[in-house]
Amino acid sequence: MVEFKVVVNDTKNGKSHNVSVSGHHANSLIGKKIGDEVDGIFVSLPGYKLLITGGTDKNGFAMRSDLPGMARRRLLVSEGKGFKAKEEGMRKKKSIRGNTINQDIVQINMKVIKYSSRPIENLIKIEKTIEEKSEVKSEVKEKEEKIEDEEKKEEKE
Repeated sequence: MVEFKVVVNDTKNGKSHNVSVSGHHANSLIGKKIGDEVDGIFVSLPGYKLLITGGTDKNGFAMRSDLPGMARRRLLVSEGKGFKAKEEGMRKKKSIRGNTINQDIVQINMKVIKYSSRPIENLIKIEKTIEEKSEVKSEVKEKEEKIEDEEKKEEKE
């Protein structure tokens, strides 16, 4: 199953928010390109419109908007993402990821284009509390199962 870490940049407040995306929402992001607009429902932000601005793959190589496709390639670069020249005219061969999202991408960077009536902080807090509650429930179930197993062992003895 594919899982992405999405960094949503809120340009009004100047804050960035990390959101984990998995399941069918993550699958719907595969094939999108840098510069595409995405509905916020894919990253648990209903009512928002987001713009894909970049990302990195599992080995930390940055995505580049002017490189078509999904593959990682070694390019001779003189400027832009992934390289900063120390001297004027300096060029270097660097590995760079294409502009299309696939299964090898780990992090996706997005910025908010259209805002909803509800603030991002509230929507993300709601999501985190739901995750925490489900984690607590699973821990309680595990403890109950352990107790039941111990009781069965005592009954056999």
